Formats: sequence, C-alpha cells, structure tokens
Amino acid sequence: MPESQTDTKNKPINEPVKRTNEIEEITNLYLFVPLSHWLVPKLAYLRITPNMVSLTGMACGIAAGLSYFHYQDYRFALLGFALMCIWHVLDGADGALARLTNSQSEFGKIIDGICDYVTFITVYVALGLAMMPDFGANIWVIVIGAGLCHAFQAGAYELQRQEYDFWGYGKKSAELPELSSLNDLPQNLSFFGKIATIMGNQYARMQYRFSGLDLNFRPQLKQYLADNPEKEAAFREDYRNKFAPLVNKWGIMCANYRTYAIFIACISGQPILYFAAEIFILNLALLILVQKQRKHNKAFLTHIGA
Repeated sequence: MPESQTDTKNKPINEPVKRTNEIEEITNLYLFVPLSHWLVPKLAYLRITPNMVSLTGMACGIAAGLSYFHYQDYRFALLGFALMCIWHVLDGADGALARLTNSQSEFGKIIDGICDYVTFITVYVALGLAMMPDFGANIWVIVIGAGLCHAFQAGAYELQRQEYDFWGYGKKSAELPELSSLNDLPQNLSFFGKIATIMGNQYARMQYRFSGLDLNFRPQLKQYLADNPEKEAAFREDYRNKFAPLVNKWGIMCANYRTYAIFIACISGQPILYFAAEIFILNLALLILVQKQRKHNKAFLTHIGA
C-alpha cells in the first residue's frame, strides 16, 4: 500500500509512515528502518496489531538478556546482539504499522515504551547477575545507576525528536503535552487507562526536566505561528535547517549505540565498561547537549523575532 493513502477501513492516514530521514541514526536509516518498512505491509495484511509487534519485540529483548547472561561464550554474545537487532526492527515496525492502519493510541505508546525498557532492563539485570561473581553485590549500585541514567538520557533524546517533528513538519502525533496539563486526569478512564496516563505524565515530566527545554520556548513559537500564519512554511523550514544538526548530535543517546556498545563490551569480556560509559560519558554528553539546546532555542527566537 502506498504511503499516505488509506488503511483497510478506508480511513484517511494523516501522516506518512516514514520517519524523518535527516535526523535518523545511520544504521537506522540504511538497515533497521528499511527492514521495518519492508515488514509493515506484510504485518498489516496478516492483521497483526502494533501491540502484538511490540510484545514480540519485547520477547526478543528478554531472550537477548538471557543470552547475554552467558556473555563469556562469544556465541551467546553474538546471539544476544542478533536478538537485539531483531528487536530494533520490530520496534520500528510497531509505530509504522500503527500509522499505516490509523491505530495510534496513547495506550499503544505506553506499551511500546514499556517494551523498550523491558528489553534493556532484562539485559542490564542479566549482565549484573553475570558480573556478581567478580564484583559482588556492589555491582548493582552501578547497574541500577546506569539504568536510571539511561532513562533520563533516552527521554531527553526522544523529546528532541518529537519537537523536531512537531515544529519542523507540523506532525500532530509528535506534539508534547503542556507541562501544566500533566496534573489533569481525564474522566471515565478505566483503571488501566488511569495507570497508563499517570505513567505517561510522569515520563513527560522527566523529559521536560532533562532535555533543556525552556518552558517559555514552546508558547512563544505557538504565538508566533498564530500571529504569522502566512510565514508557517518558512518557519518550519528555518526550524529544520537550524535544529537538524543538533538533533543528530543528540543521537548519541539513541538505543542503537547502546546496543552496539553492549555487544562490544561483552565480546571483549568487560561489560562493566558499558555501564561506566553510561554513567560518566553519556551524562557528560547530556550536560553539554542541554546547554547547546538552550542556546539554540534562544538563538531561534531571536532569528524569527519572537
């Protein structure tokens, strides 16, 4: 089915299936995303739902963790890496399938996010257990610390991608909730709906906190567009030109590089090096990127005269 046509229920698709190429990590662009897009029409034909894809990806992630528990055997390290690569393909396919079939939902986003974190949690726990004979129980201080850093870093990176898609292309599905609205809980939600909403709101708060996003930046951009509707196309082009290079720098936080780093550390017999890099190197990168982001935001406001 060509992109941006209709799904099997003849409902219009509002947004293209493809991701934003100029801010994609290179192996995503030329390997994982093409494989995901090759897979999506086949999944749609078989009436497989995006949540089923997410859960299958999570199963691969759990299997990867079980494999990495035996990382000392290079064959298991290779298997763990292969399973995580399959998870990357399925992780890209679930969102594309949801857009293709117009089945996006907040609950689906929560499921997707949970499945992603379960993959890394399983791998981290497996490596922690495998390293206990060498480092004792103290290894959990490092593993848990690295896991928390991972959450902060990944959330900040995801926010920058969402902001780019929203301001650069006007994708409504990428619009962040306003911070002031995160205390509101919609009425008539089921128990699980409330849990999912609360989790999503807490995650969004974390994203705001660690991304360097000035709370005045987004309202000023919205006001500018409201006051200058005739300049919208030029505004979005300017935003893409000025922010694409910076979003690409944020890509150091993406899951792909973590997958490669885990494999390299394990195949070298020193997974502790991965956790050390998570805590020290990536946190330093986060601090630098936050400062750059704030400067870019201020410069962009000056550029458009907002």
